[in-house]
Amino acid sequence: MRVMVIVKATKDSEAGVMPSRDLLTEMGKFNEELVKAGILLAADGLHPSSKGARVRFGGKNRTVIDGPFAETKELIAGYWIWRVKSLAEAIEWVKRCPNPHNEPGEIEIRPLFDAADFGEALTPELKEQEQRIAAEAKKLS
Repeated sequence: MRVMVIVKATKDSEAGVMPSRDLLTEMGKFNEELVKAGILLAADGLHPSSKGARVRFGGKNRTVIDGPFAETKELIAGYWIWRVKSLAEAIEWVKRCPNPHNEPGEIEIRPLFDAADFGEALTPELKEQEQRIAAEAKKLS
């Protein structure tokens, strides 16, 4: 199963405070462990929401909302994509993770959908399209 491991934002991450050299070193070691275990598929940190935007959908209307966004607890500071055997395995890995912030924070784990999760709604044509898009996207990374 694939999971997205979400590092929640804090006041510091939203203020653009960069991690210390010590934290970068600890995270580098942790990421190396994930690679050696064959778990890590992707990982990135995100700029503060002040550098981002949201697009709100309402029927056919689209409204652009420039950052920053007020609710820090609902924002993401970074993420990993992991391939694990179970949610329990992902939880055990997160417990080993260095605290990504200089304050209390949260890391959320969410399973990603696989093609099989969509059942009959994913027709053979749509499945073929999905595979083609994934192959093309992989070439870009």
